[in-house]
Amino acid sequence: MSVTCRAVPDGRTMNLSGAHVDPLRIGVIGVGHLGSLHAKMLSDMPGVHLSGVFDADRERAKAVAGQYGALAPGDIDALLDSVDAVTIATSTDAHYAVALKALERGKHVFVEKPITETVAEAETLCSAASGRGLLIQVGHIERFNPAILALEKYRIDPMFVESHRLAQFNPRGTEVGVVLDLMIHDIDLILSFVHSPVRSVEASGVAVVSDSVDIANARLQFENGCVANVTASRISQRKMRKMRLFQKSGYISIDFSEGIAEVFRLVGENEPDVKGTMMLGEIGSGKHRRKIVYELPEVKEVNALRHELELFASAIASGTRPVVSGEDGKRALEVANVIMEKISQQSFAM
Repeated sequence: MSVTCRAVPDGRTMNLSGAHVDPLRIGVIGVGHLGSLHAKMLSDMPGVHLSGVFDADRERAKAVAGQYGALAPGDIDALLDSVDAVTIATSTDAHYAVALKALERGKHVFVEKPITETVAEAETLCSAASGRGLLIQVGHIERFNPAILALEKYRIDPMFVESHRLAQFNPRGTEVGVVLDLMIHDIDLILSFVHSPVRSVEASGVAVVSDSVDIANARLQFENGCVANVTASRISQRKMRKMRLFQKSGYISIDFSEGIAEVFRLVGENEPDVKGTMMLGEIGSGKHRRKIVYELPEVKEVNALRHELELFASAIASGTRPVVSGEDGKRALEVANVIMEKISQQSFAM
């Protein structure tokens, strides 16, 4: 059951019964480019108080804290003393240590993707959270892309998936390879669409301009017969973030950059027309005649980062499972690690 609240002048909130509710105190650890956006979103979020920020760069932390009216404690322990939860936007190699410290101090955790560097670390975090009744949400932001949210009313059960996530080179983020930097977004989405274990993985990739893999392709085969062909590059001339889903009686095209989705599907001849659909033709004959319709699902204006942080706060308040749980983050990391291992084996063989 949800409780509607409204803001009151002293910074607290008031629920419909008139009782004052203390805001959820959240701190941000790591306020580089992404972490500073966390702070910005949390600073004006109803029912949330941005208690403080921490960064190894003390001047950076003070600047961000000053901009959003928060404190900048001198160490992580001091920050944890003043919060109910934290968001972690440090470099990937620091995710595990910082998240574990927060969980051991009884704090809920939002951690940017990938959840950790290793699956063993992710398992430890999930166990630590479960044993303490705490929540972990992982920042797989594409789950909250307007194009994905527009598909909520559709049944998605693909048997073939094709995805391309191509970006121009940016030195920021090259501490990890392209699989953990970019491809893991699509891995997480595909795993959320295909409700079946991965049976086998084939992959190839190469380092071009950095010390880690910059372009990679993977072919995932699932036990239910679905196949996903996933490509990611961070050395492309043009940006592209697209996914195509092929399923029985339907085809869905998703453009993450534009935030739109297109749906082509077969419907029964006597199925009533749905508002917003366009009939493209008919196939079959007699009792087996069906219509081919095209739909452009309505897309709502959504700030994906703000939305996922709002859902994190809501999950804490209601005690419900986050949309992207620690287990989800671990599963995506497991597949990503298999892909990286396959690429490593290929490079060694060459």
